Amino acid sequence: MAASRYRRFLKLCEEWPVDETKRGRDLGAYLRQRVAQAFREGENTQIAEPEVCDQMYESLARLHSNYYKHKYPRPRDTSFSGLSVEEYKLILSTDTLEEFKEMNKGTWKKLQEKFAPKGPEEKHKAWAQSLSRRPT
Repeated sequence: MAASRYRRFLKLCEEWPVDETKRGRDLGAYLRQRVAQAFREGENTQIAEPEVCDQMYESLARLHSNYYKHKYPRPRDTSFSGLSVEEYKLILSTDTLEEFKEMNKGTWKKLQEKFAPKGPEEKHKAWAQSLSRRPT
């Protein structure tokens, strides 16, 4: 029975798309990682709580099949902001979010990051240089 559960999860992982614009935050990539952790021994993995495993699979399968989107259709594909799905995808991409973080930093913080030593060896080098510049 564990083998069939494993195969069902693998099939779901294969079908679930990976959004490359959401590096480190993508649900498809996270799902693959969790399935790999849960089924370390592949088809031979012993499942402690089969009912919970089946419920998890069913929930993920409903999400993947857009069950709730079809059950509760929306009259229009807009939101309160009036943005389209494509515009939301662009805004929520990892690159755009990083740009927003950079824009929100103050000028002082940007200057500190630009001129601050990067690693411990650079900090040591900067400290040693400051000592060598001191008049004796």
